Amino acid sequence: MSGPKPERVAFLTARPFAHRGLHGAGASENGMTAFDAAVAGGFGIECDVRLSRDGAPMVFHDAKLDRMTAASGPVAERSAAELESIALPDNGGVPRLPSLLERCADGTPLLVEIKVDHVRDIAPLCAAVARALAQSSAPCVAVMSFHPLAARWFARHAPHVVRGLVVTQQDKPKIRGWIERALALALARPDFIACDIRDLPSPFAAACRRRGLPVLTWTVRSAGDRARAAAHADQIIFERVDD
Repeated sequence: MSGPKPERVAFLTARPFAHRGLHGAGASENGMTAFDAAVAGGFGIECDVRLSRDGAPMVFHDAKLDRMTAASGPVAERSAAELESIALPDNGGVPRLPSLLERCADGTPLLVEIKVDHVRDIAPLCAAVARALAQSSAPCVAVMSFHPLAARWFARHAPHVVRGLVVTQQDKPKIRGWIERALALALARPDFIACDIRDLPSPFAAACRRRGLPVLTWTVRSAGDRARAAAHADQIIFERVDD
């Protein structure tokens, strides 16, 4: 498998990505205040997207609302309007993906992580994200997922969208993990990978780089992480630790 054309993926390595926005200090993760702070700081943005009950792509990490809001239960059981009215800790609502895409119309790089818990969720969520991207003027957007079939959906149905595979080697037996990653890479046909900082240095990541795939790494939180990333990856997805 050869790598993507350099100009297709150049925006992925242009600047660091703020993990779920530049959150902390009164700005909730995956909230518009955190995204605005990332834009103001000159960073790219990484976010998570799930599907609402009525098929809208909503920016939220967890499958359930309990950790981040005073509400409870699955995100998938709420309409987009209901989710927008549910307050995050900074009092902002759960954003719709198109609202974030508007913030990135200036060229701010955006990574959209497709969060799926079941195979049946993949096609509806990917299709909803693809529709939002098609209606957006944001020029520097990529999708990525732990699930290789999400990237494969984009390879088949929206090949113009830059797509990535998220990987971790944590808590996986060595041989099994190697086989899983090799199969995922073949299925996903990604333009880049996003690997766990705890795995670096990694023969898998090194092999991807040799093939011309940019390697992003998450979640970078310390000076040691940054040094390791500088040696073994092409860009970081970070969280600030000064809160």
